[in-house]
Amino acid sequence: MTRNNHVVIMAGGIGSRFWPLSTPEFPKQFIDILGCGRTLIQLTVDRFRGVCPMERFWVVTNAAYVDIVREQLPEIPSEHILAEPAARNTAPCIAWACWRIREEDPNANVVVTPADAVVMNPEEFRRVIDNALTFTNLNDAIVTIGITPSRPETGYGYVEASDAVEGEIRRVAAFKEKPQREVAEQYLAAGNYLWNAGIFVWNIQMITAALKTYKPNIAADMDRMTATGDVQHIFPQCEKISIDFAVMEPAAADGKVFTHPADFGWSDLGNWASLHDKLNHDSHCNGTVGNVKLYECNNCVVHAEDAQKVVIQGLDGYIVSEKGGRILICRRSEEQRIKEFSAD
Repeated sequence: MTRNNHVVIMAGGIGSRFWPLSTPEFPKQFIDILGCGRTLIQLTVDRFRGVCPMERFWVVTNAAYVDIVREQLPEIPSEHILAEPAARNTAPCIAWACWRIREEDPNANVVVTPADAVVMNPEEFRRVIDNALTFTNLNDAIVTIGITPSRPETGYGYVEASDAVEGEIRRVAAFKEKPQREVAEQYLAAGNYLWNAGIFVWNIQMITAALKTYKPNIAADMDRMTATGDVQHIFPQCEKISIDFAVMEPAAADGKVFTHPADFGWSDLGNWASLHDKLNHDSHCNGTVGNVKLYECNNCVVHAEDAQKVVIQGLDGYIVSEKGGRILICRRSEEQRIKEFSAD
């Protein structure tokens, strides 16, 4: 059976770690964070071009962001922009998209991706995604894309890969939570641990059956939503749980989850440190976006795209950001406190 490919983009987060650039009213997935002329969600669509036509793209987002999605992605059918009336984490988000896809295409093959990651090698990305889709077209399996780690990262969950089953596809032995530093170093040394990128591939029968098996309450909510069309009342009552806990971990224990190791310059762009890594640096390891002039500065990340001109002298290891009249000046070492600062 040849299945039609569909792409689901999860775009409901508020990106609070990127304040003041990202705000609950206009979060990071809708911002040109890299200063390249495309927002993160537009870059996500760009790298999936060729995987499927635009009429088989879907976006699940907060109801408050629907107009932004329509403006930035006018090629996606408006009925494929699913407006969550409440944030319920990734399991209900993904379930809703997959139940809707099944209505239109009961033989669909689906990729689910976050809206706010960065991929530096889109050609290699498409090759990996094509491989995974080929596998799920022929097998009732779940495939997660595993990123070959380049450092002992403590900010990502990990996938423990075991034996190879077909080509580059390997079976998943277990999912691991974000580790302490020494454990992350052990994972790196072992060579069979991958970063969990949160990119999933499956056919529609597989994922709907898995949700019915491991989270029958969510599956029942989706059946009721499909039957009644009452998203406003039913969706906010769904269990708030990630797809990792709801499906991936129990399905892996049952031998139903596989991974495709990959190296395509991926970053979840979850904080200012990861942005600094992805920006081009000057000779003093500063990364900037906007009309920024630096003097005697080192190891800084400055994002001031809206400002006419920014001049900074004498800073070492700082984050500087301006957006909509809000300004952040913060030591890079204190980045974890930005949520605290922006809440005051």
